[in-house]
Amino acid sequence: MVIVQERSITRAAVRLFLTQPAVSLALKRLEEQLGRRLVDRAPGRFQLTAAGEQVYGEAVAIHATVTRLGTLVQDATEEISGHVHILATSRIQTPLLDRCLRDYHRLHPQVTFRIDVMASADAHIALQQRVAAFAICLLREPIPGLASDVLIHQTYRLYCGPDSPFFGRRAIDIAELRREDFVSFTSDQIDGALSPLTLFRAREGFAGRIVGSSANLEEVRRMIVCGLGIGPLPEHIAARDVADGLLWELPPYEGVAPVDVHIIWNPQARLNRAERSFLDFLLRHVRERPPEERLPAD
Repeated sequence: MVIVQERSITRAAVRLFLTQPAVSLALKRLEEQLGRRLVDRAPGRFQLTAAGEQVYGEAVAIHATVTRLGTLVQDATEEISGHVHILATSRIQTPLLDRCLRDYHRLHPQVTFRIDVMASADAHIALQQRVAAFAICLLREPIPGLASDVLIHQTYRLYCGPDSPFFGRRAIDIAELRREDFVSFTSDQIDGALSPLTLFRAREGFAGRIVGSSANLEEVRRMIVCGLGIGPLPEHIAARDVADGLLWELPPYEGVAPVDVHIIWNPQARLNRAERSFLDFLLRHVRERPPEERLPAD
């Protein structure tokens, strides 16, 4: 590299604090090793060959990498620090996520977290705009430019609150529910993340009014418990309320629709060290455990 930059064996030797014969011999050895002549030299003439041009380009790149090594490792301490920004839909319940947060914090206590709760559609847009590390939310179909992995499989079932005439009844015919007022999610629309709920209502001929809706699962649950109408909730989230006498399961007893919760990220986003570390940590633990083992135990 220095020979080319100085365009002289003699000047290169001076810059490298070597003798002129030593530099000439080093160039000769390199040419012999590569089997190509790299420099055409004659009195008053110094010309790189085509092979010389290629080797010079590689030499510059190698030198740049070696020169940067000190800078690269200067901040690479064993302790990871930084801030992790996560987007999430409301009321995601899985012990796997809880365990990953706990274990990662114990490993890297200097890392801080911010979790913003929002609708899945808004999280998708934020990821496309690269304003967050990743999201934990619903995903109806793949989104160009975003990658995803299933966190949990969940089944939505239909429930009513204690004030409903159906509360406590068994063997209810689904036809009896078709004119009941309904509570659901704002993403419960034909192009939304919960469109399977829309298709269910259409397929079963539900004609009641939608009297309440929210992007927040806890608020949908509140409206069902308070008797505004019947509505869908993830089975594993409603289980405690069913056991406590606050909700009652309605037909169809096989469930309304399967809706998965995904981990979604933008591969083109520039994640900081903490964000990349935690995302890799979470994905590794998710992929080590089958989906049926990621839901809360009964």
